[in-house]
Amino acid sequence: MQEQDRDGSRTMEFHVSRAARQPYQFDESLFSTRGSVIFANFHAARVFAQRINDQRDVINFPERAVNAGQINAMGMIDEILHLVIAQYREQQNPQVMQQSLAWLDAQFGGDVDATLRIFADDFPPLAVYRGEVTIDEYLRGATDGVSNREILLEELLMLWLANTNPAYQPFRELFDDTRLTQETVYTQIIDGLQSFFDGQPGFGPRAENLIAILRSPALAMPNSLAGQLEFLLGRWNGELGTSLFRLLTSLDLIKEEEKMVFVGAGGPGGGGAPIEVFNFATEEDEPERFTQDRDWMPRLVLIAKNAFVWLDQLSKRYNREITRLDQIPDDELDTLARSGITGLWLIGLWERSNASKTIKQLMGNQDAVASAYSLFDYQIAADLGGEPAVQNLQQRAWQRGIRLASDMVPNHTGIDGRWVIEHPEWFIRLDYSPYPSYSFNGPDLSWDQRVGIFLEDHYYDRSDAAVVFKRVDRQSGGEQYIYHGNDGTSMPWNDTAQINYLNPEAREAVIQTILHVARQFPIIRFDAAMTLAKRHIQRLWFPEPGSGGAIASRSEFAMTKAQFESLNPIEFWREVVDRAAVEAPDTLLLAEAFWMMETYFVRTLGMHRVYNSAFMHLLRDEDNAKYRQIMKNTLEFDPEILKRYVNFMNNPDEKTAVEQFGKDDKYFGICTVMVTMPGLPMFGHGQIQGFAEKYGMEYRRAYWDEQPDTHLIQRHEREIFPLLHKRYLFAETRDFLLYDFYAGDGVNEDVFAYSNRAGDERSLVLYHNAYASTSGWVRMSAAYSAKTGNGDERSLTQRTLGEGLAFRADDQYFYIFRDQISGLEYLRGGRELVEKGLYVELGPYQHHVFLDFREVRDNDWHQYAQLAAQLNGRGVPSIDEAQREVFLQPIHRPFKELVNADLFRRLIALRDAEATAEPETEEEAATAEIETTARAGTKAQSDKPSPDTAKAETATTKVEPAPAKSSAAKAEAASATKADAAQAETEEETEPEVDLLDQVEQHTVALFHGINDLTGSQGDEQALAKELRQELEALLQLPAPSDATADKQQSPALAYLAAHLADNPIGWGTLLAWIFTHALGKLSTTNDGAQQSRSLIDEWLLSRIIAGVFRDFGQDETTAWRSVALIKLLISYDLQPKAAGQSPASTLEPMLKDPALQQFLQVNRYRDVLWFNQEAFARLLWTMLAKAAIAQDTTPERASSQASALDESYALVQTLQAAAEKSGYQVEGLLAATRIKLATA
Repeated sequence: MQEQDRDGSRTMEFHVSRAARQPYQFDESLFSTRGSVIFANFHAARVFAQRINDQRDVINFPERAVNAGQINAMGMIDEILHLVIAQYREQQNPQVMQQSLAWLDAQFGGDVDATLRIFADDFPPLAVYRGEVTIDEYLRGATDGVSNREILLEELLMLWLANTNPAYQPFRELFDDTRLTQETVYTQIIDGLQSFFDGQPGFGPRAENLIAILRSPALAMPNSLAGQLEFLLGRWNGELGTSLFRLLTSLDLIKEEEKMVFVGAGGPGGGGAPIEVFNFATEEDEPERFTQDRDWMPRLVLIAKNAFVWLDQLSKRYNREITRLDQIPDDELDTLARSGITGLWLIGLWERSNASKTIKQLMGNQDAVASAYSLFDYQIAADLGGEPAVQNLQQRAWQRGIRLASDMVPNHTGIDGRWVIEHPEWFIRLDYSPYPSYSFNGPDLSWDQRVGIFLEDHYYDRSDAAVVFKRVDRQSGGEQYIYHGNDGTSMPWNDTAQINYLNPEAREAVIQTILHVARQFPIIRFDAAMTLAKRHIQRLWFPEPGSGGAIASRSEFAMTKAQFESLNPIEFWREVVDRAAVEAPDTLLLAEAFWMMETYFVRTLGMHRVYNSAFMHLLRDEDNAKYRQIMKNTLEFDPEILKRYVNFMNNPDEKTAVEQFGKDDKYFGICTVMVTMPGLPMFGHGQIQGFAEKYGMEYRRAYWDEQPDTHLIQRHEREIFPLLHKRYLFAETRDFLLYDFYAGDGVNEDVFAYSNRAGDERSLVLYHNAYASTSGWVRMSAAYSAKTGNGDERSLTQRTLGEGLAFRADDQYFYIFRDQISGLEYLRGGRELVEKGLYVELGPYQHHVFLDFREVRDNDWHQYAQLAAQLNGRGVPSIDEAQREVFLQPIHRPFKELVNADLFRRLIALRDAEATAEPETEEEAATAEIETTARAGTKAQSDKPSPDTAKAETATTKVEPAPAKSSAAKAEAASATKADAAQAETEEETEPEVDLLDQVEQHTVALFHGINDLTGSQGDEQALAKELRQELEALLQLPAPSDATADKQQSPALAYLAAHLADNPIGWGTLLAWIFTHALGKLSTTNDGAQQSRSLIDEWLLSRIIAGVFRDFGQDETTAWRSVALIKLLISYDLQPKAAGQSPASTLEPMLKDPALQQFLQVNRYRDVLWFNQEAFARLLWTMLAKAAIAQDTTPERASSQASALDESYALVQTLQAAAEKSGYQVEGLLAATRIKLATA
């Protein structure tokens, strides 16, 4: 494709290799554009794409089809990169390409020309391809004063950019550079160019190497052509000139194409206790010792899965046994990755205590396994597949960017754990029972004959909860009483044994175990981590005198603070963090910690992340002021802490998310806050699916038969998952600001408003956590603490919204931003945003996530100012499109006069009135008879409105006098009452009327006039309008169902059409919209006007107007756009019977190669079979027959032959319909059935 530099000095070519041109038989006209017109040439891209699809088996492999939007995007990227080079020449060095050639010649000598020769052979310029000049002649020549060697060098660079662009890879056969790589110094030339430009002046605001600038779109958005266009739009918006409009429409084309494609034992309870507001009053004595994050850690998104329960659910879902980790299907991991989940926390990986399982079964749950937090040893459970299975899962997960997370339970083991058997001295224990009433006469729970393990008897009848169990050494007969794990808040965890952290050997053994786990898993969650802080080890197990009571019997082991400190001088967790930083530095350490210790764990002990249960409890209870105060206090103390929280809506120990938050707007509002706030978002098992069952840590399976909530999942896909993929934008606190929302009566504490930034990206989130409505302004942030640069000294500061998001207080600057939730875009003036802030209205539990902020500068015509005033704060699907719609008003205004539901209803009513009108004179009767004869070969389709609509829509509009009243107007008058008719005749005598068809013709002329004015075309407006009127009259003359019943002589084709048009406003709307769109291209071209018309529907943004008509007729959004697609197909394809001896497949196969038709027919592959939709195929056939009927010659002398042609078309429709039924609506069967020869008459 040829593209012209902005200054018009010379032509650049978007090269396609000779090897690709020949098999695809690309026409030479495809390799040029229209020049300086303001519309992107979609038609050329469609033709180009179709040539490719024609040669590919896209019927059986529709996934291989290419779209015009992709081809157009590549051409657009190529053009803009050429433009960047041109600007470099203009602004930095006009002779840069000449100088670079000289530099390369000095480096590589004749190998440069050898490379250019092979390049020109593989990717020939048009003159070379046509054989007008030889390659050597071309190399010696020049084009428009520019050496062809320079042109080829620049194109060689473009070829390299294309081949190294991942998004271009599906099209690499078009520009494969393998031969150049293997046979020339091509790669050395590219390396040389990079070195050459290293010595040249930098370019752009960052003074970068030109080659780096040209590579930047592919590096920024490697897998998305649309993303690269958006990158270029953001980077070069002000420099694109006339290319800007075409870039925007290129993005629109891509969007249009996309639119058509259709916790319990083993852990302390975090809940129950009231949540206190963090005031940080004691934190001044706790030094700041954050552990630095690795780059992936802030972006982590975690999901919890109970391992056994998940495997059981997967077995049911996939209808096969899935019991091991290596059997988890790749599809499940793909689903997690697509969702934006980057961390998978598997609960219950380790080998569990057999005693724990026995206890639970003795207590009545025969189906139970051991608690996930009562562990035998840190080996992957054999029931889950052991080490090989977890390694397999880990490898497959990592291929998808997902890290596995594991629990580590540091404060206790199972009561029959390996350490209990081999190292009883590592546990808190006594040589005697602490209470004489305890008895241990139950079953032996030990797996080892050397040792006996006995649970206190009263556990079995639930009459008491002893704090110890008995361990018997069968060799010596010695008895020891080991304490159960206990956090002092409720009963002891009766299947656990508490480790003694005053024992140096035990402490070291735990640290070594943690490092062992850290080498296996990049994320470790430490269960009940706060119980091992020094203050709580002492409080629970060695209380200071006078402060005991947390755990029964431990007061007798009291210690003074000094005594305790001498035995435990260093915080256990600080030692763990420091050693892990050396021995497992890429491991994220996550602490489950409560008791107001959250800040201490991350800021002083150095954990990477810590639980934030206040998030769940306070937002659930709508205690918004308290949670906002926690956030404010945190920001005023140290904002970095906010980033270290783990925010969640349910925890294994808590009620499920659906029970706490429901499934509607409140859930999604709080979930949005969770994923857009600094801090690690964590989803619970079954949260996304809407499961209500709370899975116990001993569950082997789910007990409730729950099915995933499809609606809930789909809403996550729309609103939540896209945000997970942008965690980099929300995760940090450097630019995070929390705002007060000022309503009429002061600050509304129920509204959470905050902004953040990452590089050039900005975000603003608002959520109203109350069942009420509110409105107000977001302008001033809450205070936050920032270091002054003088040591650890900090000061409080506030910033405005304008400062936080870097807005300019300038009337010339405006800001466009998009709401991720609604998809709407907004436009606000910079001065208003800085001086007043952002005004927002919020309903109950309503939320917004404003993203994609971009700054635009108004022009001399004040287009953005006018658009902002017109919108008045209202959101629209696209600001750029709204601006372009203003530009397209000369076309849109008259088009809307023609294509609207009201006019369509009036035309349908007019047709019904004509069908029931009686001839008034002999002359009219004769005319009617001739018309009846003509109808046998003419009719297409109709649509019958309700009687009330028919009566209401038959009025005429008085305009300029007409020479005589047409038959259509008389038919309309005949449908009125006699009094109305008499009144109409009186008005006709005094003031002649223009009938409805005359009005339509005038609107059509106005439309064509607007097209000519805007595009510079010189098509015959009047003549083309008359052609459309004739087609409209032909449509309106089609027989009504009553006609088909009464007229025994009527052809089966017309009866078929009449049946399909009966009470079918959608069918009428389809044909009327086709009439008003299929000739749009005729004003500017005499060749392939139909395909040009199809392209112009997209280029002129007419699809949305057409879709609006069908929505007014009652279709939903999806089916309305399907109707638009059908109209485009009607424009492209005709139903023409082939000559005798040809099969219907020769008509069908070219159509089936069109990706748009495949999408309309909903072609899909299921179990290796391609299927199509029955109803869509039937609708396609009858509307194409209606189009054939409208296109017939309506003159009486041709009626007989035209009727015969229509009957042949109808026979083809019947054949295709029968073939579809025979095929069972399988594509392959349909083609096979239609390859049978048509019988000749």
